[in-house]
Amino acid sequence: QVQLVESGGGLVQPGGSLRLACAASTRLIDVYGYVLGWYRQAPGKEREWVATTTSSRRTDYADSVKGRFTVSRDKANNTMYLQMNNLEPEDTAVYYCYGRIRGSDYWGQGTQVTVSS
Repeated sequence: QVQLVESGGGLVQPGGSLRLACAASTRLIDVYGYVLGWYRQAPGKEREWVATTTSSRRTDYADSVKGRFTVSRDKANNTMYLQMNNLEPEDTAVYYCYGRIRGSDYWGQGTQVTVSS
């Protein structure tokens, strides 16, 4: 069983930046072939994919965040980050960390990001 814990959400003005973190309870450097990603869910909308990074260091982004958001991992591979720049009110949502590790899917509890003046 793997736990994913997000942190770093908050209130920011349009055009501002935030960095989210997702800490995994397992040493991912010891895991072969995993996928980590970020999803978000705005009020009244379905959960949508934001970005993905893999054990082979491939990264992909939704068109709505491409060029503004960057996903990365630390050296120990235990924490994933989402650097969010030039935030827009439409980015307001609960952001969830996702992991597909050893063939099982895991989700974090979510962290609120609010973009408002």
